[in-house]
Amino acid sequence: MQTAQRLRMTADDFLAWEETQTEKHEFVAGEVFAMVGARREHVVVSGNIFAGLKQRLRGKPCQAYMADLKLRVEAADAFFYPDVVVSCDQNDNKADQYISHPTLIVEVLSDSTAAYDRGGKFVAYRTLDSLKEYLIVDIEAHRVESFRRTANNDWLLHDYVGVVDCELTGLNLSLPLADIFEDIG
Repeated sequence: MQTAQRLRMTADDFLAWEETQTEKHEFVAGEVFAMVGARREHVVVSGNIFAGLKQRLRGKPCQAYMADLKLRVEAADAFFYPDVVVSCDQNDNKADQYISHPTLIVEVLSDSTAAYDRGGKFVAYRTLDSLKEYLIVDIEAHRVESFRRTANNDWLLHDYVGVVDCELTGLNLSLPLADIFEDIG
């Protein structure tokens, strides 16, 4: 009698395979996870953040990207699709399939991913030496949690709620919460 065998995919196999797929997938340590579509509010908030970053980064060496560009987290053997990511690395800004050296990562929470965005995904993101800030955006609470890397390599939470600007010290800029949540009831 033969036992069932679980097939595992390598990162290179995943990259080749995903190019032939119509849907996006994330990859973590050999396992592949299908991505589901987002709610309107999720798309609007992600777009607002991208637009604000794109405008403020003009003429600077950093570039903002939307959800369709993969982020490789080599230490976690993973590829993710952050909602918004900014890289100031010249190699990333010439990359084709994925980037690897983000300065800022933004995840907009959804009911199905909130625990993972705050937990396992943040654990993986923290292995990226280039990462200076991680934003978790809570649409329901109109709140932004900004985790900022300190000189001691710890992560300090800065909580933004109300009529304030979200300070992104790693990029030396700010985004008003009113802009982030524009067109959201």
